[in-house]
Amino acid sequence: MGKKFQQIGLVALGAALGVAASLHFSAVADRQTSALQLPVDDLRLFSEVFGRIKTDYVEPVDDRKLLKEAINGMVTGLDPHSAFLDQDAYRDLQVGTQGEFGGLGIEVGSEDGFIKVIAPIEDTPAFHAGIQAGDLIIKLDDVSVKGITLSDAVKRMRGKPNTDVKLTVLRKGQDQPLDFIVRRDVIHVKSVKARMIEPGYGLVRVTQFQEHTGENLVSAINDLYKQNGGDLKGLIMDLRMNPGGLLNSAVAVSAAFLPKNALVVYTDGRTEDAKMRLTANKENYVRGAFREDYLSRLPASVKTVPMVVIVNGASASASEIVAGALQDHHRATILGTQTFGKGSVQTILPLPNNQAVKLTTARYYTPSGRSIQAKGISPDIVVEDAADQKVLLREADLQHHLIVEDDKSGAAEPDDAATAKPSEKIIAGPGSGKPSTATAAPSKSTTAKGDAADTGAKKEDLQLNAAVAYLKGQPITATHTAAVAK
Repeated sequence: MGKKFQQIGLVALGAALGVAASLHFSAVADRQTSALQLPVDDLRLFSEVFGRIKTDYVEPVDDRKLLKEAINGMVTGLDPHSAFLDQDAYRDLQVGTQGEFGGLGIEVGSEDGFIKVIAPIEDTPAFHAGIQAGDLIIKLDDVSVKGITLSDAVKRMRGKPNTDVKLTVLRKGQDQPLDFIVRRDVIHVKSVKARMIEPGYGLVRVTQFQEHTGENLVSAINDLYKQNGGDLKGLIMDLRMNPGGLLNSAVAVSAAFLPKNALVVYTDGRTEDAKMRLTANKENYVRGAFREDYLSRLPASVKTVPMVVIVNGASASASEIVAGALQDHHRATILGTQTFGKGSVQTILPLPNNQAVKLTTARYYTPSGRSIQAKGISPDIVVEDAADQKVLLREADLQHHLIVEDDKSGAAEPDDAATAKPSEKIIAGPGSGKPSTATAAPSKSTTAKGDAADTGAKKEDLQLNAAVAYLKGQPITATHTAAVAK
């Protein structure tokens, strides 16, 4: 059991954590010796190119630099998420999952030789400076990032707190590049925020899946129940702009609302270690065999309270696992827009000298056997918000993304969760016996306003309004509500 949990603990998600790209191929040697028929002609070609660079390049090049860059080039062609972690990147990854790290506060990936913003992290310097999802960073301090590795770009963005870095970005809809001066800071990410929207209706926002997200969720929900006299009429979970995080935390958040032992997610890969079935069971989310099951502190009614989960195009990885699990088990209604589509597993494999390799080892599948990869989660209610139009990048847009694989319904003997409900334009809210028709006018009775840090909206959060209306059985209202083909 300890070995299994250690494996789960080493699985890191997230659309991008801003780390270096490289690959260590000896990790496969012990498992697939039959695959080690090395191509002699290609190795000879590699040696020839290596030698020509050593003798003919305009400047002397260190052997270690050449080899490292060769590995970088090898892994770049695999997929957007496999990466070599040098000492700094590995340390940043470990610290980042604990909720505190230095930098600007943006999740980034590489695209066409430039750095693309997956999402700014809420309440960070980049977020407050106005950096948006989909921005293409073309210069750092007036130096072009074209052709440099993702890790090098991230190192340039990191630095001592209270120092500035200039970001030049291309943004869709803007004719000219935009310049932003962002002051570096120590990033403290609070992964769970909660507040009462109005009497009886609570909002929980999960910004990232970190080491203590499950425990923080318990505290937040208990506080909401306490504020409302020990009961709730409805609960909304906001996963918008959440790029992912740790797998065990995603299992914990799902398990908070599902019956014990319900299947949350399963993975399928080439090796036995890559085949996992993760259920709503303590061993799959609590670190340490003798630690308390913190979910036991939740009120019993949290398993049945009417629930809506809001997602958008920047909800990725662990967010999609939670949304998919709650949707397949018909535990929550998913509202918003199609999610990012990162359905691959990255396992962190430690290497000597405090280095590691982050290697894609499997694909994720929801309890009913749906593949998340390059597809994402389709909401039950599609509500588009103006802010959601800023999400311009999805997994399917990334170069070398894993191909979309057919769904595997029943492949892992999933629970008796029926196929997830298709999205509809006419929706019946849980408080109404009749379907409610979506309209284009904003709702006066269900308008819920919040600050940008809590909801991602600056004036009126249309998706949140729609979620509240649904829980009340009132008409769904938004700027645009569309049907997705069944």
